[in-house]
Amino acid sequence: MTIIKKYTLALACASVLGLSAVAAQAATPADTLVVAMAIDDVISLDPAEIFEITTSEILTNTYERLVTTDPKDPTKIIPQIAESWVVSEDGKTITFKVKQGQKFASGNPLTAQDVVYSLHRAIKLDLSPAFIISQFGLNKDNVEKLVTAPDDYTVVFSTEETFAPSFVLNGLSSSVASVVDSKLVEEHAVKTEKTEAKPFDTDFGYDWLKRNYAGSGVYSLKEWRSNEVILLERNENYSGPKPAVKRAIYRHVKESVSQRLLLQAGDIDVARNLEPGDIAEFAKNSDFNILSAPKGRTYYLTANQNVPNLAKLEVRQAMKYLVDYDAIENTLIKGIGRTHQSFLPLGMFGAIDDKPFKLDVDKAKQLLADAGLQDGFSVTLDVRNTQPGIGIAESIQQTFAKAGIKVELLQGDGKLTTTKVRARKHQLSLGIWGPDYWDPHTNASTFSYNPDNGDEVSMKTTAWRSSWDIPEMSKETMDAAKETDTAKREQMYHKIQKDFQETSPFVMLYQQIETAVAAKNVKNFNMVADANYITEVSKD
Repeated sequence: MTIIKKYTLALACASVLGLSAVAAQAATPADTLVVAMAIDDVISLDPAEIFEITTSEILTNTYERLVTTDPKDPTKIIPQIAESWVVSEDGKTITFKVKQGQKFASGNPLTAQDVVYSLHRAIKLDLSPAFIISQFGLNKDNVEKLVTAPDDYTVVFSTEETFAPSFVLNGLSSSVASVVDSKLVEEHAVKTEKTEAKPFDTDFGYDWLKRNYAGSGVYSLKEWRSNEVILLERNENYSGPKPAVKRAIYRHVKESVSQRLLLQAGDIDVARNLEPGDIAEFAKNSDFNILSAPKGRTYYLTANQNVPNLAKLEVRQAMKYLVDYDAIENTLIKGIGRTHQSFLPLGMFGAIDDKPFKLDVDKAKQLLADAGLQDGFSVTLDVRNTQPGIGIAESIQQTFAKAGIKVELLQGDGKLTTTKVRARKHQLSLGIWGPDYWDPHTNASTFSYNPDNGDEVSMKTTAWRSSWDIPEMSKETMDAAKETDTAKREQMYHKIQKDFQETSPFVMLYQQIETAVAAKNVKNFNMVADANYITEVSKD
């Protein structure tokens, strides 16, 4: 640990490592990667609950799944914990062979029983991301029958309906399918009272795993302090090649100017949330490298349909003509995003790239008049208190006002705004969605699927969070997931997206181009469409 003392960390970071703050040095240690970014969206570290941008990245580098996506091509599924698999003739069963000799960070052996326990646990806990697996027909009553381990190195995953095997494999590559150390988790399980909704007398280690680690990935999670720091260390029991960097520190730094100063001083290695102006300045300096990759993340404005004014179709349409997309792209997201008005990101099968909406105040006023709201109305907009979100919210506030819609901005950290939207307590809110796996159903199943708009449902999709009741579109969405004819399936997604654009309470704003700036000595910080990998990072 003494090498850590050679550079300055914020007090929060220093306290995590048991150190005191010291004077600034020229560079971070050669065996440590220090990343500055906004990590205030972290709610939990439990794979059965993780659904946020930061924690999805952390999970990619600390946990493993049966299968994963190829870092160089997210359309390809490759083995991870599994070494091979076979699909039955009827398409309802996939049998996986698990690699032998694998261990968790704890030293416990990784077997098929751990895989099965993890999938059972995710379904039985039934937290937000559980629908990624439950959409295959799994539930707390049948999961033990459909997901089994005949021996220590065989996993049988069955569905009651036939789905395209690629769709199922993509679902099993998602974060909620991460494999946890069943022995370690059960050591921390707490007895609970059975209920009709939760007919189990255990919390499956949930309280403990929210803040602790039980994985087998390249790195192990050592510490998380909310809104301060996340510390990862090399997993010496990892079965694959060991990373060159021994530890990785994610520091919570929201402001672009603070990240810029820390990077220039050598206190961090990578700055992740820089504004366009700061990126442009670093581009002029040969001591730094600009890293960039188009991502699957889409940014949007959502309107809660529980709010009477927002539930009117004409109002939903008017909002889409009250956004200055060009101004946002040319200033607020220059170099870090591009206007995109559909829920499937470019690069994913079935995506469309038309842009039917532009700022048109007169058209919006007519639509509001048709809704009986020619004098406008007042509404609140929740926004995470980071850029470019604040700037986009202010732009929306200004352009909405031109049609008489008075928007009050409510700023909060990522945890606060996310929790509020999940509880359907927002009016307007700016949101971010990143694919859970690289198949169109991952986004369709959250934006265009809400078959039951009731309060007590298992699949609390983004459409559900906005109280958008769409039984017919939900059926079309599931039909597309089951379609095995590739060309027909693509056309089905095109239609769903067109209907979504015209009728939904979502104003799709842009697709992210993630841009970071790294010190020149940092190599192989891999940013790709569906994830960011630190596993191959080295420092000269």
